[in-house]
Order: sequence, then C-alpha cells, then structure tokens
Amino acid sequence: MDTTTTASPSTPTEDHRHVPANPKRDPAMPVRLADLEPYVGLGYLSKLFKLMAIILLLLLVSEIITGLVTQGTTSIPTLLGEMSRLVVLAGLLWGSGDLALLLIDMGHDVRATRILLGRQALHQTGSTGITPPSGSPRVEGGSFVERGPR
Repeated sequence: MDTTTTASPSTPTEDHRHVPANPKRDPAMPVRLADLEPYVGLGYLSKLFKLMAIILLLLLVSEIITGLVTQGTTSIPTLLGEMSRLVVLAGLLWGSGDLALLLIDMGHDVRATRILLGRQALHQTGSTGITPPSGSPRVEGGSFVERGPR
C-alpha cells in the first residue's frame, strides 16, 4: 500500500496552506499588474526639469560671456542681478525634478505597503476577499501576475 496518501486537513484554517505547483507563484495572494507598473511619466518629468535647469545655467554662462565681451566691466552690476535670478530659477527646477523622483519613491512605498498589508491580512484571516468559494484565484483578463522568488 502506498504510504503517501493525501488526507484532508484536520482544521479548516489549514486549507490555504497548500504548497503551490509553481513555488514562484502564490495563488492565495496574487500581485496585480497595476502594482508593478513604473511611474514612467514622473521619471520623464524629472528629467525634463533637470534638463531645463542645465539649459538655464548654460544660458547664464553665455550671457555672462556676452555681457563681458560687449560692455566690459560696466555690465557686472546687471550681470549679478541676472545671475542671481537664473541660479535661483535653475535651483528651483532642479529641486522640482528631485521632488518628482521623491514622488516615484513614495509611490513604490505605497504599493509595497498595499501588497504587504494584503499578505498580512491573508496570513491572519486566511482569506483575501478575492478568492471565490471554489478556491481558485479570480483572474480577470490576466490581471494577476506571478510573484517573484522568495
């Protein structure tokens, strides 16, 4: 007689503790595609702001060279005012680009928190709220993807 017979779990709370066929995929807590999408638009916005700041600094250098060549040392008071204005504006643009990167990091943290809270709720209750009574995860048009290795 074969000693490796399968028996039903002794308690109902052990139903969700089965070993999946694919160890990389946890059918009890799938990860949505929306949780894995990068913030592409904010990355481009950050690069745009930083590029604009660099262009303003290049404009500042060309303005200083042009002012000194055409008017000599008499243009220094005017150039100091223009220089301070352009440096502040370039700094604000660079800071805005860094804030966009910070928003990307914050979005990643929110997504990770959402996933971890879902897994914690699954661990405590044994139910995700997305699993139908049949026990198979609900997949709508491939909206769930496999989780990476542990």
